[in-house]
Amino acid sequence: MRLHPILLLFSVLLAGPCLGKPDNDNFGAGPAVTMELKNARWFDGQNFKRGTLYVKDGRFTSQKIKRAQRRMDLKGQFLIPPLAEANNHNLQNSWGFSRFASSYLNDGVFYAAMQCGEPTAVAAVRPLASQPATPDVLFTTACITSSDGLPLAQLMEPSDDPTAAKPKLEDFADKAVLIIDQAEQIAQKWPLVTSRKTDLVTLMLSRVESPDLRADPRQQGRLGLKPELPALIVRRAHQDKLRVIAHIETAADFALSVQAGVDWIAHLPGYFFHEGSSAETYRVSPEVAAEAGKRKISVITATAATALFRMPPERLAAVRKLQVENLRLLLTAGVPLLLGSDDFTSNSLAELRSLDALGVFERAALLRIASIDTPRTLFPKRRLGCFDNGCEASFLLLADNPLQNLDALAGIQLRVKQGRVLSR
Repeated sequence: MRLHPILLLFSVLLAGPCLGKPDNDNFGAGPAVTMELKNARWFDGQNFKRGTLYVKDGRFTSQKIKRAQRRMDLKGQFLIPPLAEANNHNLQNSWGFSRFASSYLNDGVFYAAMQCGEPTAVAAVRPLASQPATPDVLFTTACITSSDGLPLAQLMEPSDDPTAAKPKLEDFADKAVLIIDQAEQIAQKWPLVTSRKTDLVTLMLSRVESPDLRADPRQQGRLGLKPELPALIVRRAHQDKLRVIAHIETAADFALSVQAGVDWIAHLPGYFFHEGSSAETYRVSPEVAAEAGKRKISVITATAATALFRMPPERLAAVRKLQVENLRLLLTAGVPLLLGSDDFTSNSLAELRSLDALGVFERAALLRIASIDTPRTLFPKRRLGCFDNGCEASFLLLADNPLQNLDALAGIQLRVKQGRVLSR
């Protein structure tokens, strides 16, 4: 078994960096220029259109520009909108941002949502994000759990330093994470949520179908909110127009999240199986899927995270089989899907490849989720993922058709963000 994704985040944050070196090969952004893009092919969510595109003031325009500052004959090469990462933790502190931000742009990922960031660490990195030559990032600094919930197990692990004091719950409660165990605490502690100026609120749920686990000392700090609380927290968050994400593990967690009315669910159930569990613990029911589709609750796929767990081949095959079944069920029910990897060492390009390998999606549908649906869900007030008049002029230039060859994404010829060419 490997370290849980959200626990890996806090171990890096608290124990000190050890995963590689800073990425000093950063991108720079040129000035926003007018552009004429002749003989282009651009993705419209289903296929590629052909023609000439114009860019002015960082947006596509239907107005023909006679003397564009940058004129390019693309000779039939392919334009797609940039990708988005809806579930990660690797850009929410200065150490992570210095190592991974440029790799996001290198892989064509311009938009991201970071979940469960420690407020002080996020405050330091927020000014670095959403700049012309960095990814546009949403940060969650209101991560709500129980006094025996994730990620407290990792936060409270003793230090390797024998002289260091043993961590205590009060060292992290209502600081790194917010602790709510009773309904009356929601109103009492809500000023802690609003003061963090969070972009999103994350609720930690884990194995709500097994309340007996709360009596097991081995599960201390590895569970989540009590089942009577999520709906109450969602209602309060929505009063402040805050979107709510549920971190879930099992099908019961998924069902509770749907019942509570969250906006996003951060994992497809079954990205790994807990010890002693089987596929049945993680199989979404048709009734719950139908309700999620009716409510338009978005589900972040996060199948790439499975590769980070050590498991025998037969267990891995069972996990992948269940992922296929759950994905097909959600698609049939009309549940919106978002691209997100929950892979601390990578980004949503890894998730795109993981989903492609599962064989559930037509390539056009997969590319639409990655480059249109997910960016628009992250930033609903912006015109993203399109090449029409008034859309933000952010795109990737590919030499090959990604609908026929997904490896085309590994050879990005040009990156443009809001009319600015990005270069090393």
